[in-house]
Amino acid sequence: MTDNNDSIINGLQKGDRSIFEDLYKQYYVPLCYYCVKYIDKIEDAEEIVQDVFFKLWEKHAEIEINSSINAYLHRAVQNSALNQINKRKIVDRYMVSQDNNTSLSFDDGQKKMEDDELRLVLKKAILELPEKRREIFELSRYDGLKYSSIADQLSISVKTVESQMGKALKYLRVVLKEYTPMLAIAAEICRNIDVLK
Repeated sequence: MTDNNDSIINGLQKGDRSIFEDLYKQYYVPLCYYCVKYIDKIEDAEEIVQDVFFKLWEKHAEIEINSSINAYLHRAVQNSALNQINKRKIVDRYMVSQDNNTSLSFDDGQKKMEDDELRLVLKKAILELPEKRREIFELSRYDGLKYSSIADQLSISVKTVESQMGKALKYLRVVLKEYTPMLAIAAEICRNIDVLK
């Protein structure tokens, strides 16, 4: 192989296979080590270098080299390595985004199922209260009436309202003891009722 840069380039452009093969033998290993500076795995680096040589031969008639063949090959490998890195970053961002979306969708769906289940349990528990106790509870919890207003509406004493509410909440705590999130709701119910007194 001649050391003359122009002769090498001209030979490549004309499709001189021996020049191409000499270039491959001379530069393949050094370019692989060079590529490892950008790409961690030697297998990936080898693939990039092979691809550079493949394109070099495939488009030999179209190549324009305005520098030394050595500089051209190193720049081609560098550009290919950086392009691969950028593609990987895009793929990684997409995968993370997909994972997050999947996780969020699953978490949202799971939470909705749990919330629906807890609502059914709570509704069933309230319906199982004695009629008068349930009425007092619903007037307090759902209608937002104060104990005094409930007492006036039902023609009973405030003490009776307090007693019936206490029994209703105690029952609900027992029924909901296996549902930890619901205990927070029960606590919230208690706080709301205290405020409404």
